Amino acid sequence: MSQSSSSARIGTPESPSLRVVENPAIVPVGALPPLGVVPARMHGYAIRPERQGDPLDSFVSEELPTPEPGFGEVLVQVMAAGVNYNGVWAGRGKPVSVFDMHGQPFHVPGSDASGVVWKVGPGVRDWKVGDEVLMHCNRTCGQCAACNGGEPMMCRSQKIWGYETPDGSFAQYTIAQAQQLLPKPAHLTWEEASSYALVAFTAWRMLMNRAELRAGDDVLVWGGAGGLGVFALQICKLVGARAVAVVSSPERAELALKLGAEATLDRRDFPNLAYAPGETPAQTKARLADTKAFGKRLWEIFGERKGPDVVFEHVGQQTFPASVFLANRGGRIVICGATTGFELNFDVRHLWMHQKSILGSHFANAGECAAANKMFMQGKLTPVLTETFSYGQIPLAHDMMARNRLHGTATCLVGAPRTGLRNLAETLAATGQ
Repeated sequence: MSQSSSSARIGTPESPSLRVVENPAIVPVGALPPLGVVPARMHGYAIRPERQGDPLDSFVSEELPTPEPGFGEVLVQVMAAGVNYNGVWAGRGKPVSVFDMHGQPFHVPGSDASGVVWKVGPGVRDWKVGDEVLMHCNRTCGQCAACNGGEPMMCRSQKIWGYETPDGSFAQYTIAQAQQLLPKPAHLTWEEASSYALVAFTAWRMLMNRAELRAGDDVLVWGGAGGLGVFALQICKLVGARAVAVVSSPERAELALKLGAEATLDRRDFPNLAYAPGETPAQTKARLADTKAFGKRLWEIFGERKGPDVVFEHVGQQTFPASVFLANRGGRIVICGATTGFELNFDVRHLWMHQKSILGSHFANAGECAAANKMFMQGKLTPVLTETFSYGQIPLAHDMMARNRLHGTATCLVGAPRTGLRNLAETLAATGQ
């Protein structure tokens, strides 16, 4: 359900036409060297320790050394790169500085991308130069017991590429482990293919693995029109579960319903629902009243006096007390993040007396990523791309995400000269190459 054509920002100003540059030291953004020819330097957005802050200040385009793939790695020519909130965190250096995680002098953000394999390192067997791919963001050591027969997400060396590593997707070239690569769905454009992996694969693991979603389950999805929520709704529909999406506008409610939500609840109708640290007794009383009113609406939607069997959580501090209270007896609260705060306060009596479960979830392993991507290749899941930005608008895209001005997913063109191109042949043919 890509909406890139209706709300794309790309083209203002017009993107340059693609040019093929022979034997370059560096090529302009929107140009390509011959397939497999690697420039010594590249254009990319870098964050540096001395300018950490909001995206408009911390994201600066620089000329950077082109990375060299090592054993088991590939170099990918990035065509488009998806926008995620971890880019905002990386720029701000909060809640933790990326430089404390990897210790390098600069950080290229970005944990989603589509592109073309441009060079393969030693030991890579399954991918070759010219393959059209997208990347998942889970890096592991590949050698420990967790990686070999266990759960790769439990690998002690596990990192999120482009956040915990310095070499993300907002540059002309990026390095990925071969196990990070997935085939690009042929029917999707570069921008569509770059927009979904991090959030869709996170939602897949949360619901399919951690929460063990079943047909007939009732699911409450916070942020139902956001990057995670739009895929949670599709997965619920795919499985045969019934989802209620929490939204904040009629436009977002319309999108959630199109994606398969049974119903929507506008959080603005419950102005006291959010928890805030240090609330007064009067504020607590008002919050509990709105929480109960919210729960009553769920009963009306579900048609019985019950809460959701699964609560899809990623908001954290503001919503978690309500999530624990609202979940059905024996319900599962699955959480992958906390955009409003990491310190959670809730009445634990609702947890033990009604035997509810809190399940932590972190991205997805390679097998889960491949399973979810297969659903995109078959058209059973679809991107929900609502904004496409140009290379020069990468700081703006992250600023808009930081200010909650985006819904669905957003992406930025990097190597692709314009929107609507689906493969390298089309990209070259766009300028007669």
